[in-house]
Amino acid sequence: MLLPAKAEVARQLRRYRAWERAMLASPSDRAVRATFEDSGYTLCVLMGRRCAREAADAAERYLHSTLISYLRDEDDRTGTAPAGLRAPPAAARRTPARR
Repeated sequence: MLLPAKAEVARQLRRYRAWERAMLASPSDRAVRATFEDSGYTLCVLMGRRCAREAADAAERYLHSTLISYLRDEDDRTGTAPAGLRAPPAAARRTPARR
């Protein structure tokens, strides 16, 4: 599993929170809302989430933990091993008999 640099996550999380405050202050401003949604989308892509709130929560956890503890926590949350730690499917494995 590839994870972004913590500095980039922190920067995007600050941007998301700032636009969230601006959007809550003026919800009828379409430009502010569009920029807020763009910042949420960017955070979703960085953190591999589908929902901006989940991405913000994941970013907070990522920033306040070590890499190993974050991966273990994510493994516990999803119930699956991170992609980089799983074995390939049985069909994809090569044996000496199957070259």
